Amino acid sequence: MSESDVGLEELRPRQGVAGLFGYLYGVLQRFTIASPMGAASALVLVLVVLLAIFAEYIAPQDPLKGNYGSLKEPPSLSHLAGTDNLGRDVLSRIIYGTQITLLVAFVSVGIGDAIGFSWGILSGYVGGRFDLITQRFLDVLISFPSVILALLLLVAMGAGLQTIIIAIAVTRIPGSTRVVRSVVLSVKETSYVDAARAMGASPLRIMARHVSPQAIAPLLVVASASLGGAIFTEAALSFLGMGVPPPNPSWGNMLGGILTESFKPPWWLVIFPGVAITLTILAFNLFGDGLRDHLDPKLRGRLD
Repeated sequence: MSESDVGLEELRPRQGVAGLFGYLYGVLQRFTIASPMGAASALVLVLVVLLAIFAEYIAPQDPLKGNYGSLKEPPSLSHLAGTDNLGRDVLSRIIYGTQITLLVAFVSVGIGDAIGFSWGILSGYVGGRFDLITQRFLDVLISFPSVILALLLLVAMGAGLQTIIIAIAVTRIPGSTRVVRSVVLSVKETSYVDAARAMGASPLRIMARHVSPQAIAPLLVVASASLGGAIFTEAALSFLGMGVPPPNPSWGNMLGGILTESFKPPWWLVIFPGVAITLTILAFNLFGDGLRDHLDPKLRGRLD
């Protein structure tokens, strides 16, 4: 091997890494141009995720440790968000509550949308009686409001973190199934799918290689929007006392626990958890809108 060949071999990995960063920078630039609000919400979500990952180092105090000498103290320099009815630091509990809230949201949406993705592809491609029966079953699930359906499942399975994830995942299945099915119904009539079918490709191969990739972009948009809905559902269940059991902090049970003890609780015990829920759900929804603008070819061309 000559010296020039050695130089080329050393240069290729660097070009590959530089090309990857250049591609990611281009994607980020186009996403920012297409949706400035989506880019800003993505930054907020990154900060929320980092807050959950490094909660142990960011939280100023132990979220479970009570101080009975400072019950329901308003915000001050020692407690920036005040204390609750047991003297626990509210800011620390909000930071640690981010972990449980995001865990429930990401795992439940991942499970529900994965099932909905497979179900939608199978139902849309197979069609016929199978599609008719499965869609009627989805109609039954959609007829229940998500919080009511999750409450019914929690009553049947019992309260707990795992049952909350399963209950929220079940409420996510109908929406993702309908979106993926609508994409499959249009994709399976295209010429390249007919060509693959004429060449003798099996239905399973056609669904995996030719139909599924076309439904990934809509699924990502639905998943990003569903994360906000999952956070709202978890907060609602915890508010009603069917969510994450105390003393583990979550944004929902921080609101529900204080409202059950006082008709008019101190303002900081309501405002700070409520603002955390509102900002996170808003960020997920705006990010979903921006992702839709970036991935949809028609909208992207109009914006360009």
